[in-house]
Order: sequence, then C-alpha cells, then structure tokens
Amino acid sequence: MADTRSRHHRTAVRPVRHARRTRARTRVARTAAATVGVLVLGGTTGAAALYGQVAGGIEGADVDAFLGDDRPAAEEAAPVDGYAGRPLNILVMGTDSRDGENAALAGEEDGMRSDTTVLVHLSADRTRVELVSVPRDSLVRVPACTLEDGTTTEPQESAMFNSAFTAGAGPTDNLAAAAACTRRTFEENTGLRTDESVVVKMDGVRDVIDALGGVPMDLPEAMDSPKAGLHVPAGPQVFDGTTALAYLRARTGTGNGLETGSDLGRIERQQELVDALAAQVQSTDLLADAGSLLPLLTSVTRSLSISEGLADVRSLAGLALTLRDVDPATLAPVTVPTVPAPEDPDRVVWTDEADALWASLAADRPLAGTPAAVGTAAGTAAP
Repeated sequence: MADTRSRHHRTAVRPVRHARRTRARTRVARTAAATVGVLVLGGTTGAAALYGQVAGGIEGADVDAFLGDDRPAAEEAAPVDGYAGRPLNILVMGTDSRDGENAALAGEEDGMRSDTTVLVHLSADRTRVELVSVPRDSLVRVPACTLEDGTTTEPQESAMFNSAFTAGAGPTDNLAAAAACTRRTFEENTGLRTDESVVVKMDGVRDVIDALGGVPMDLPEAMDSPKAGLHVPAGPQVFDGTTALAYLRARTGTGNGLETGSDLGRIERQQELVDALAAQVQSTDLLADAGSLLPLLTSVTRSLSISEGLADVRSLAGLALTLRDVDPATLAPVTVPTVPAPEDPDRVVWTDEADALWASLAADRPLAGTPAAVGTAAGTAAP
C-alpha cells in the first residue's frame, strides 16, 4: 500500500498572488480584524438569560406611531465594544450543512459537518488579532455533549475534531448544540475558554463576498476540483461569492496543491483568501464609519448562527470599529502544529508546540515566531 503520510505534512502550496497585494499587505491586518469582527461575534450568558426573563414581563407600547415625523433629530450613539478591556476568544466554524440554498450550492447530503474551525483571539488592548486554524482531521477527545432534547451523547476518545459538530447537531441538526459541542471539545483539549462562537453556512460566505463586490485573486496556475465545483484559470481574476466558496471548500483535484488532497494544504489556501478578502474590505472604505458598516452587518448576520452575547448588529459594529488601528504586522494566521497520527496516517495529532500555543493565548501574549512576538522581545531585550 502506498504511504499516504505526506498528505498531512505542510504542503508546498504555491502562493496565490493577490491583485494589489503589495499595497494591500500594509493594511491587511486591521481589515482582516474588522472582517472577523463582522463574522465572528456573540455569546450566551446568564445576564442575557436574565434580560430575556425581565423583558418578557414588560408590556410594550408603540408610542412612536403617534409622534409624527416633525420632531428634532436624534443623535445616533456610536457602536460600543461591550468586551473592551479584556481579551476575547471567538470560535468560528464553517459548516457544509445542506439546508435551503446550501443544497443548491453543494448538492444534497444528510447531516452537517464542520469543515473549517478557526479560533480568533483579540488581545485585551485590541492591538493584535491571532487566527488559529484547527485541522478537522485532528484526533482529540470529544466530551459528552447536550442535545436539543436534553439527552447527552457518549464521550469519544481519539475522534476527529470535526466529529464534535456532527455529534452536537444530533438528529435535529441543531446549529446551536453543534457549536456548543465543538466549543466544549476545543476547551477540553486546549484548556482555553471560548467566549463566543459563530457558525458560518456556505450561503453566508457567498453573501458576504458578493456584498463586497467579489475578491480579487491572482492564481499561479489553473485549479480544477470537480468535487468542490471549482474550475478557474490561472492569472488575475475576481472571485464572486460562489467561486470563492468553491475555492474554500476544494481539497482534491489539480492545481495549486490540490493534487495532495491535504486538509492542511486547504487551510493554507483558505488563509490566502482571507488575506485577499481583508484587502477588499479596506479598498471599499467599509471601516470609515459605522454608517458604512451597519448595513453590511445587517445583511451578513442573516446568514450566520451567532451566539447571543454579540448577536446585536450594533455590538458587532462596535467591536469591529475598535479593530481599525490594529498593526498590520501583528496578523499572522497559524495552524495548530501537528504530525501524522501513529495509528492512522490519514489523521493528525497535535505536537508539544500546540501546548505552548494555547499557553500564549491564555496569557494574552503574542504567539511565538509572529512579528508581534519578535517586536515585543526586541523591545524588552535591551537594558
């Protein structure tokens, strides 16, 4: 039997050249950070539950209907970051759920899975954003999870990380329970608490990119992935939402590293597209003011399943706006360090370097090897 271990080494994927890349690189961190703010915020808290109970007992009166339109203009309050002053960990999950329009995008298929999971860490001072991709084929412990009907699943030892999403979803395909099980699995295996979570469906990715007018990309070679529905030529082009979605999903085929069939290679390509998307956000001046950001957020949030803490559009905008001045040098997407699993070369296990990664995030320190970490060390080395 052929040795398949190479599938999970970091593949030599040829870098995708982004249109306007040199100019965009100087701004990509803050725009990627703000894009993350658009896509990744929310959380369930006891305070939110208490608020719901109190609000349920209040009788509302539509006084505004009788006030007329000839009144003094109200001053619009600026959106506020409700998490200001403390670090924030947001777990973002991309799902290939085939409900509604998603079936038309990728075909009918039962159940739901999480193909992509990224931890977004925002530093307490909002000067850094770290994006950590978790390989779906990682073998981890999946704890018992609560289903929609109140029953619990059996814990699983040495299971694929993305199986937690399927287990939590249960027979009813409940997105909230799926996200909760993934968060519990992440927390148990890392020791790192997640504050919020977002589940992004395929149609959500499409709609975000179409709302931004597409993503300019420059491919070093043509890519063809029949399974993902991706067929694009080499050279500069603009991906619409459907094409970008196919690019994000593609793992097998030909061109730009697809030959290896590696999930780690796909993560690298996904990080390339996030980079390009961030540059596109900057080019549209989306972050100039809340008036530009709020309409897009209102549209985007309809395509996401967001935990309750920041499900309000103005809260999302408040956080996104605080990230406008993130130093571009601090954005360095990383992938959890792995090696092929001894018992299954088609799976991976985390190395000791992953422990150091989680410890840095827990302490809100720049990740080792990133420009922010190097700058911090240089600034403190001299007497």
